[in-house]
Amino acid sequence: MSLSSPSALFLLVAGSTAVAGAARRYRLSAPLLLVVAGLLASEVPGVPDYTLDPGIVLPLVLPPLLYSSAQEASYTSIRANLRPVVLLSVGYVLFSTVAMGLIAHALIPAIPLPVAFVLGAVIAPPDAVAATAIARRVGLPSQLVSILQGESLVNDATAITAYRVALAAAVGEGFSFGSAVGEFLLASVGGTAVGLALMWPLQWLRVRLGDPLLSNTFSLLVPFAAYAAAEAFDASGVIAVVVVGLYLGHYANCVDFALRLQEEAVWRMVSFVLESAVFALIGLQLPVVVRQLRGYSVGELTLWTVVLLVALIALRFVWSWPATYLPSLLSRRVREREGRPSWTRPAVVSWAGMRGVVSLAVAFSIPLTTHDGAPFPERDLVLFLVFALVIGTLLVQGLTLPALVRRLPLPPPDPAAQTLREAQAQYEASTAAEARLDELLRDPRNRVPEVLESRLRRMLERRRNAVWERMGAPVHEATGESVDSAYRRLARETLDAERRALVAQRGTGRVDDELLRRLVRRLDFEEALVEHTEE
Repeated sequence: MSLSSPSALFLLVAGSTAVAGAARRYRLSAPLLLVVAGLLASEVPGVPDYTLDPGIVLPLVLPPLLYSSAQEASYTSIRANLRPVVLLSVGYVLFSTVAMGLIAHALIPAIPLPVAFVLGAVIAPPDAVAATAIARRVGLPSQLVSILQGESLVNDATAITAYRVALAAAVGEGFSFGSAVGEFLLASVGGTAVGLALMWPLQWLRVRLGDPLLSNTFSLLVPFAAYAAAEAFDASGVIAVVVVGLYLGHYANCVDFALRLQEEAVWRMVSFVLESAVFALIGLQLPVVVRQLRGYSVGELTLWTVVLLVALIALRFVWSWPATYLPSLLSRRVREREGRPSWTRPAVVSWAGMRGVVSLAVAFSIPLTTHDGAPFPERDLVLFLVFALVIGTLLVQGLTLPALVRRLPLPPPDPAAQTLREAQAQYEASTAAEARLDELLRDPRNRVPEVLESRLRRMLERRRNAVWERMGAPVHEATGESVDSAYRRLARETLDAERRALVAQRGTGRVDDELLRRLVRRLDFEEALVEHTEE
């Protein structure tokens, strides 16, 4: 991203954040609204030109976004759905690269076949942010969300590796099947190895950093360190970031609770700002792409875009349906263990194929010339087609995915079953905590006044009963509150009263700012505990 002035950077961040905030407030699709806002803003006189610089997006924007997604992803769920995740993140991306390359070359003979494969690799990976954001918003079943999440964490690495192989042939370095397989194995296996080598030392250091400032700074540096370490060995930095993120997210419970709460808040803010900015940048690229395009009629460009967009959407159906059903048809073991998947799963997976900023960033990294100094064949046309296909999938699939999900007979979430699982888990955890408390109190050094012991036991009892009460009758017909809901509301009200009283004391000079911040921070942690209990 090349910005002409600090004001341009401010306008990008502030404007995209405002649009994303409006989307959250009115429950709209933030990626789609940001792209449309970027398209409209690009036509406003005086708006700076924003150039998507892959030297910034790939090493500086992609690692933190992938790291944040990996930390939030469920390692156990991805492992349970490993086969569909691999088939989509590796198999589908390679299939789409080859198929789109052949289709583009047949449709536009002016694009040489190696360059067509470059186009296919660039446009192959569905976007991580758009798919999972819409999936969560429309309430997809957890298995489908896990499959889409797992795919989005790995498919960028597959596509970037395929792009490097195709680009080598396009610029005149030559191509051989053996070298292509070797480069792919180096990227994937090397990236995994670097991630595995880094994850334990990083976790060891993370657990032992007690200072919140150091801990949050360390957390922000982790994805860049993993990415840079892997790229130094010509391995996949994306895979290294994903491996480290999954491991650290899986063992986040080992970190002090205060640091964990702060780290979660920091990463939510970072992800929100970055996601908002990169989707706005997609829309803002239109003037840049159009100015570089010469020698093609509007009719030709429209025809090529429509045909390639239809092909791109159709190819995901062509891959997803056989990939869903062939394993159970060919393997009795798979059939007995998993049964026959519902047709709704490949239908949703097929339609959740929106492309995004990674495709644009990789496309802008296509060199201007080949090795012999000649202009890169049809580079401007490839850039335009990538841009048009990204916008097309976001608008066509992104706009219609929520409506499709609402119309499909997907199994609705079962709140009672979920609450029952939560209650059983909380009961076992509270029982273990009570046994530990009894063990501690038997030691004379841990003796406390009876009133404090009773308070500890009431706290455990309340947590144990809170989930069960949600399944019972409400206390008040007017409010529909359970006992635990009323407790949480009253707790928040009293904590807020304490804050107001402390602020009033500062106004009279009885409490200084440093003491006020320390006391309010304690109240904030107590309220955070109340809120997390509610969730």
